[in-house]
Amino acid sequence: MQNLPGNPEIGLDEFIPFADVEYEYILQPFDIVSIDFASSDEELVKAFEYQGSRAMRGGGGGGGGASDIFYFTGYSIDKNGEIELPQLGKIHIAGLTEEVAQKKVQEEMNSYFKEQVFVKLRIGGIRFTALGEFSNSGTQIILKNRATIFDALAVAGESNILAKKNKMFLIRQYDGGMKIHQVNLNDRQLLTSEYFFIQPNDILYLEPMKIRQFGNADNLSASLGLIISVASSILLIIALATSNI
Repeated sequence: MQNLPGNPEIGLDEFIPFADVEYEYILQPFDIVSIDFASSDEELVKAFEYQGSRAMRGGGGGGGGASDIFYFTGYSIDKNGEIELPQLGKIHIAGLTEEVAQKKVQEEMNSYFKEQVFVKLRIGGIRFTALGEFSNSGTQIILKNRATIFDALAVAGESNILAKKNKMFLIRQYDGGMKIHQVNLNDRQLLTSEYFFIQPNDILYLEPMKIRQFGNADNLSASLGLIISVASSILLIIALATSNI
């Protein structure tokens, strides 16, 4: 969070607008979407609800580290880009944004039932993967509609002193492919970056410094302490031997 040389300085209490990014996440095969239904006819709604899913969701948390509740209660998009709903059958939603996918499911619902059933569709949490110099690496979930890169870092655990925080790689999925971006966590300009908000299926990789060959931070501290102790002992022996000559 430093004002690095060569970049416009961002002062304290200064208003920082979000980056103007037109990108919207596109649903992809193997994503999990949460679909809720509402109607005045409770029995009609139950026909589309996995057994006990409402109660299960009520127990899931709202932050990182929560169990992947949507894996059990949501609808998984198959390899062909389709979800399968009771009564309605398969609906192709891969390649669409959340908003467009919701409208498509709503239209299918309206064409099948005379009584109005309201549909709410969204991604089942923001899943991302943290690799490298994190204290809690692996696949993580943030149960929010929007999450910043700092939310992701908090869930993945603060990186240790051996991480290259100025060169974190962000691997992001786009419609039909992926891109590798590089992020400087030390730069205050990150707050204005298009990568300030993470996207579902992002991969964060913190590369270790070359000094990692000595071990982790705790081992390195212990090793340095041992080296200093040995060096001090050798100097003491030399000093004693010299004084006796």
